Amino acid sequence: MAQEKGLAPQEVSAPVDSSSDGIETTKRRYPVKWYRSTYYNALILGLCNFLAPGIWGAMNSLGGGGEEKPYLVNAANSLTFCLMVVSCYFGSVVVRWIGIKWTLIIGTMGYAPFAAGLYTHNRYGFDWLVLLGAALCGISAGIFWMAEAAIALAYPEPYNQGRFLGFWLSFRVGGTILGGAISLGLNANRNTEGKVSYSVFELFIALQALGPFVGLLLNNPSQVQRTDGLPVKLHIHQNSWPELKAITKLFFSRNFLLIVPLISQAVYSEAVMYSFQGLWFSVRARALGSFVSAIIALILGNVLGAFLDQKRISLKTRSRGAFFTVLGLQGGWWIWATILTTRFRATQPIYDWVDPGFGSAFALFLFWVAGFQLNYLYLYFVVGNLARDEEEVVRYAGLLRGTESAAQAVSYGLGSISIMAAVGNVYLNFVLWGISLLPAWLVVKEIGVTLGDAKVQRERQQLQEEQQIQA
Repeated sequence: MAQEKGLAPQEVSAPVDSSSDGIETTKRRYPVKWYRSTYYNALILGLCNFLAPGIWGAMNSLGGGGEEKPYLVNAANSLTFCLMVVSCYFGSVVVRWIGIKWTLIIGTMGYAPFAAGLYTHNRYGFDWLVLLGAALCGISAGIFWMAEAAIALAYPEPYNQGRFLGFWLSFRVGGTILGGAISLGLNANRNTEGKVSYSVFELFIALQALGPFVGLLLNNPSQVQRTDGLPVKLHIHQNSWPELKAITKLFFSRNFLLIVPLISQAVYSEAVMYSFQGLWFSVRARALGSFVSAIIALILGNVLGAFLDQKRISLKTRSRGAFFTVLGLQGGWWIWATILTTRFRATQPIYDWVDPGFGSAFALFLFWVAGFQLNYLYLYFVVGNLARDEEEVVRYAGLLRGTESAAQAVSYGLGSISIMAAVGNVYLNFVLWGISLLPAWLVVKEIGVTLGDAKVQRERQQLQEEQQIQA
């Protein structure tokens, strides 16, 4: 049991769960110790995210890793994501042998070498350490991404999952806020194109080195206390070969194949928007964009998370409303981006915040970053409603992160080619968005109808059985 002896359940009359086609149940809330609660674990998971991929995102949000041109860093990021596809695939096997907590901790260890590579390249002009750091990052980051995704889907109570996701993902953009603030302070007077000051990377290296130590503070699944009284069971019971066959079979399942384009269009845009920022803005404008866009993304992500937890609205309505809102906004932004980048390809501007035309280009970047956060959170919501048991949570997490990595490997790889970084990737991402709509809808329309409700009902039944055993 997730609850320790002596903690008695408390009856409460609210909130009422009406997510399962109008079935209303009074929730039984259990008292929990703060250092075993799901929100404590969300905090630790978020801090690990901040110190590892969050700081990685901060470096990329400076436009091409803070470099004058984004091509080398795009190539390095492509290498990282190629290796992440492999490490994500084997992630559930790693969990089988060392557990989810230590998988997460080991996964944080490869990020600091990448920051060191950017530092030496920025200061001394070395290329090789950028690529070596990218390789080490890719090997470890795949299992980190898989582990944190599984934790984010399995630890929270069903009625807190949206808020948990929003809170956790806030730390990811928190890294971007920090990176933007630091860079803005150091480069406020630089109104031309160029490299970000190398002193920025010294702090990034130090922060990323703290990741494994923060990971030690995470609770193991058996230690987590949930307010609904349910234990967290996040284990893989099969041996390595049967587990690899199971995850391969799940990849080729109907529902996952249908959302592959949805995943791809969502994450492909990261390389697109950071190349856009690195090519067309001055150093201080890039820093300002990094800072402001992350704040907007943080706010909107938590708003979406709160909406997805609104049990007074049916699960079906929430899933469909978020789908049309998030994907509809993306369509508008891709039209906007196509017009602007086509013009920029011909005129080759470098925008500073005092220049005419800056506002239109800058606003697009802000919306892009916010859209990435909304897309990302919604992906977790969809995948969370596909899994039927705790083992599938781990497998879906690995598949989600592996598919993300494959799409980003392609986008960053193509972004290392000048014409693709300038306009080609924008056009391609627009096409991906269009292709994703119908297949994704075939899955989304089943959430709250044939998907999602089974998980809620299973948890209720499990809780009732455990209460009967205790009685």
